[in-house]
Amino acid sequence: MASDLLTIASSGARAARAALDVTAQNIANASSEGYVRRTSLLAEVAYPSPVGQAGGTSLSGVRLAGVERNADLFRLAEVRRTTADSMRANAELNGLENIQASIENARIYEALVDFEAGLEELTADPTNLSLRASVLENAQTLARSFNVASTSLDAVRESLHFDAAASIEEVNLYARELAQINLRLARAQNGSSDQSALLDQRDLMLQKISERADISVTIAPDQTVEVRLGTGGSVPLVQGGTASSLSSSVAADGTLTFAVGASAVTLSGGNLAGRAQALTHVRDFRDDLNSMAANFISVVNTVQTGGAALDGTPGEPFFSGTGANDIAVALSSPSGIATAPSGAGAGSRDPGNLTALRNALSAGEMAEQLNAVIFAVSSKVSGLATTRDALDAIASSASIALQSQAGVDLDQEAVNLIRFQQAFQASGRAMQVASDIFDTLLSIR
Repeated sequence: MASDLLTIASSGARAARAALDVTAQNIANASSEGYVRRTSLLAEVAYPSPVGQAGGTSLSGVRLAGVERNADLFRLAEVRRTTADSMRANAELNGLENIQASIENARIYEALVDFEAGLEELTADPTNLSLRASVLENAQTLARSFNVASTSLDAVRESLHFDAAASIEEVNLYARELAQINLRLARAQNGSSDQSALLDQRDLMLQKISERADISVTIAPDQTVEVRLGTGGSVPLVQGGTASSLSSSVAADGTLTFAVGASAVTLSGGNLAGRAQALTHVRDFRDDLNSMAANFISVVNTVQTGGAALDGTPGEPFFSGTGANDIAVALSSPSGIATAPSGAGAGSRDPGNLTALRNALSAGEMAEQLNAVIFAVSSKVSGLATTRDALDAIASSASIALQSQAGVDLDQEAVNLIRFQQAFQASGRAMQVASDIFDTLLSIR
C-alpha cells in the first residue's frame, strides 16, 4: 500500500483526535459512580513493501488500536471480598451497640442494687410503712427496667428485620439489572465503547451486591457473569439473562435464614450476614435477661410465700410473670411484704424472712449475673470494634489500590490533554508541510 507524508500526518491527526476524545471522556466522568478510566491504545500502521522494491516496510502512520478499561479483575475481586467483610462487621457492630444501649439504658443493674438496698434498710425497722413503700416502689422500678430492656431488644430485632428485608430487595433489584447487562454484553462488540460502558455497569452491580452479601463470580469469554451467593446454595443468583430471587425466613426466636430460589445459602459476608449475626446476639441476650428475670421471680416469691406479712397472714407472691417482658409487682400493698418468719403474729418486728430473702438474693448472685451480662455485651462491642477497624483498613487499602489503577486522575488527564493536543497540532503542521511540498512540485516547469 502506498504511503506518503500527507497520509501519515492525517492518520496522526485522527489518532490524536481520538485520544483527545478519550481523555475528555475520562475528565467528564471523573465523578461518575463505577466509571473506570479509559486508555487509548495506539499502534503503528506499516505494510510490506511492494514486490521487487527494497526498503523493508512502507510506513503508513498510526491508528487507534482500541480503548482499554484500566480495571484489574483481581483487584476488583479483592475490593468485593474486603468490602463484604467490612460491611458484615459494621452491621453486626451496629446491632451489638443497639443491644448494649437497650440493656444499659434500662438501668436494670442500678434498679436491682436499689431494691437490695431498700431491703437492707427495711431490716432495721420491718414495721415501718414508709420503708415498706420504698421497697415496693423499688420493686416496681426494677420490674419496669426489665420490661424496658425487653421492649428495647424487641425494637432492635424489628429494626434488624426491616433493614435485612430492605437489603434483600436491593440484592434482587441489582441481580435483575445484572441479568439485563449480561444479555446486552453477549451482543456487544468486543472492544467497543458500548461494551466498556456495560462492563462499568456490570462491575458496579457486583460491587453493590457484595456490600450486602458475599459472592463468587465466574466471568465468561463474552464478559457475562455467573454470580452465586454465600455457600451451600445450588442455585445461582444470576446466570446469563436469568436472575433468581434471594429470600429470608424468620425463625421463632427471631433469627434469619436465607435462600436463593428453593436452595438454602449461608452468608458469611455483607451487611445481611452482619444483621443475621446481630439477630443471634439479640436472641442470646434476650434469653439471658429472661432467664435472670425468671430466676429472680422464683427466688423472691419462694422466700416471700414462706414468710408472714405485717398482719400475720401468709406471704403472697411478690412478683408475677415468667420473664423480662412480663415481670410485674404482684403485691398491692406495702404491708404484704413478708418480713417475718412463717407463723409470726401481726405486727411482728422479727426480720427473719427478710434476712432470708437478702441471703437468697446474695447466694443467687443476681447482681453479679446481671453485671456479667452487661460486661459480656460490652466486651463483644469492644472486640468487634477492633475487628471492624482492621477490616475497614483492609477494605480501604484494596479500594485505594483499585482507585489508583481505575480512577480518573485529573492531573494526569490534564497532561494528556496537552500531549495529545500538541500531537494533533504537529500532525496538522506535517500535513501543511506535505501540502507545501506538493505545491512546490507542481510549480516546477
